[in-house]
Amino acid sequence: MRSIWNGNISFGLVSIPIKMYPATEDHSVSFRQVHTKDGGRIRYRKVCELEDKQVDAEDIGKAYEDADGTLIPITDDDLAHLPLPTTRALEIQAFVSAADIDPLQMGDAYYLGANGAAAAKPYALLREALKRSEKVAIAKYAHRGRERLGMLRVVGDAIALHRLLWPDEVRDPVGVAPKERVTVREAELDLADTLMETLGEVDLHELRDEYHEALEELVAAKMAGATPTAEPGEAPAGAQVVDLMAALRDSVRSARQARGEETGEAAEEAETAEAAGEEAREATVHPLRARGKAAAPAKKAPAGRKTAAPAKKSASKGAEKAGAEKAGAKTAAGKTAGRSGAGSAGSAGSAGSAGKTTAKKPAAKKAPAKKQAAAKRASGRSAS
Repeated sequence: MRSIWNGNISFGLVSIPIKMYPATEDHSVSFRQVHTKDGGRIRYRKVCELEDKQVDAEDIGKAYEDADGTLIPITDDDLAHLPLPTTRALEIQAFVSAADIDPLQMGDAYYLGANGAAAAKPYALLREALKRSEKVAIAKYAHRGRERLGMLRVVGDAIALHRLLWPDEVRDPVGVAPKERVTVREAELDLADTLMETLGEVDLHELRDEYHEALEELVAAKMAGATPTAEPGEAPAGAQVVDLMAALRDSVRSARQARGEETGEAAEEAETAEAAGEEAREATVHPLRARGKAAAPAKKAPAGRKTAAPAKKSASKGAEKAGAEKAGAKTAAGKTAGRSGAGSAGSAGSAGSAGKTTAKKPAAKKAPAKKQAAAKRASGRSAS
């Protein structure tokens, strides 16, 4: 690798000469701009406005443009002699936990190598200190015309530098989240957890850039004079209202089938999740009906007691009916005895006593029985 920056790591009073190397590389396919009519290459040439001619790279310098358009030349020597310790050094400011670094701040990555044999010992000292503390170092350094913030961490046996954005360079996500107020239900979260567990972990080394591979095949076919036969990929679906629970269940089922894990137990879990999804949809579409269903089990116990009460009522009603029939029979017997004894005085007296005896049992018939007895006595006296 070719170094792109030389300097020192300043670790207190310890100075470690280092070289900076790019830690990443870009594998994207590069395209050139061409004239569509004749295929001619489109080029951008750097031309001096005063002389109206192209200028070579070694003759191009830097300048700061003032508000009125005035250009103020700035040379590399001017930048190298800035009164800052970070112009040629990585100044370590503190050691913090890696969890304290917001991933939004992380930018380009570089490897830092020891510059010379004398740098090997202090380099190894800093590397082992970072390993044992399980922390990362925060440093400031000047690179490409500005002071930057960086994070040093151990990668294998080397020290890596991640360029960090300054905190005020990270935008606030105000207005990004949906403004609609939505409720995520437990059943939906459970299915989402199941999907996450089903997808499981992945080895990043197994992932590949399929777009890059497709481009290479396209270029190879064009070079061979062949006509590409590949069908275009499916266009992403537009915004639409979907059944979230159904989509989650289908996702879980597809993921399990792709991993060859569709077993009886998995199917049972899917059915349980489906039942939970139906309840969630019912609660979403018919909240009042869902409340009634939820409250129904609580009313089952009182319902049992209510069914016993009508049985008691029917039994008491039957007893009352039987008593009324018995009382009616006795009353009818009394009336018959009264009518048969109407022709004689002796029989009238016995009938009167029998009527009194009969009248005592049904309370509602007392008054009519007395009137009948008095009438019978009066008829008996007149007859004598």
